[in-house]
Amino acid sequence: MGALLILLLIIFVLLCMGIRIVPQGYVFVVENLGKYHATLQAGFHVIIPFIQRVAKRVSLKEQVADFPPQGVITKDNVIMQIDTVVYFKVADPKLYAYGAERPILALENLTATTLRNLVGELELDQTLTSRDNINSKMRVILDEATDPWGIKVGRVELKNIIPPEEIQRSMEKQMKAERDRRETLLEAEGHKQASITRAEGDKQALVLKAEAERDAAIARATGQAESIRLVYEAEAKGIEMLKEANMDERVLLIKKLEALEKMGDGRATKIVVPTDLATAAADLTFKTEMLGFGNNTPIDTKAAKPAKAKAEDPCCSDEDKGATTQHFAKGEHVDFQA
Repeated sequence: MGALLILLLIIFVLLCMGIRIVPQGYVFVVENLGKYHATLQAGFHVIIPFIQRVAKRVSLKEQVADFPPQGVITKDNVIMQIDTVVYFKVADPKLYAYGAERPILALENLTATTLRNLVGELELDQTLTSRDNINSKMRVILDEATDPWGIKVGRVELKNIIPPEEIQRSMEKQMKAERDRRETLLEAEGHKQASITRAEGDKQALVLKAEAERDAAIARATGQAESIRLVYEAEAKGIEMLKEANMDERVLLIKKLEALEKMGDGRATKIVVPTDLATAAADLTFKTEMLGFGNNTPIDTKAAKPAKAKAEDPCCSDEDKGATTQHFAKGEHVDFQA
């Protein structure tokens, strides 16, 4: 009875040793007496203890290998440091387990040699501006070279490109000069655009001013023409009304005298009096005197004009004036030789 219990206990222990649970995203490579037997996928599995064993635990997830900087020489003999990042995943667990002794180290060395070959064909400026081209070429080469190792290379990126310090200082000076040149060009372009805009604004202002003056002159001329037209129309209507009123020669004579009065208001330097108008004025004056109308008192043109009062000097009073000034004010003669 005791032996049976011991046998059952041994079988239970062996079963426990043979139970394998594979997590998701991993596979187990199983060997049978040292020879590849199977690849266990995710889930519950039972193997034979002491006969079968898990030779390698392989991750099927995408992995990132960040390799340290590698010294490379460009075509123009510039030594620089470049570090790369490789994204890969295991495509065939069997080849990954048996294809290379240390597949990650092999991938690192292969990446370094491939990078040296590609950069050695380029100059410094081309290396700095051709990252995408280098990445794509390296991905194709590494993916093809790692097929026997069961590795699938997804992406290759140049993480850092570190040129020598002298080259860095020269590049910084070159970049500063380029930025200064662009700044000067932008300032010149801005001044140019501002000058053009200002000149166009002045041009439009002059054009608008000329158009405004033209419109004002046209408006003034139109107003003057309309005013003259209205005056002549009024005069024409007045003449028509005089014709319709059947005025006689006396009315015409009065109109002539009114016109003569306006001409003699003192503004004109010369007055031309028609002969018939002078005769009519004399005849009218004679008739007026005969009938006794108006003031017929003759005007004495030689009569003395009243003297104007002498204005007092506003600057000072008589008490403040000097003796000589008082004599002059009184009209007395002052002998300066005395």
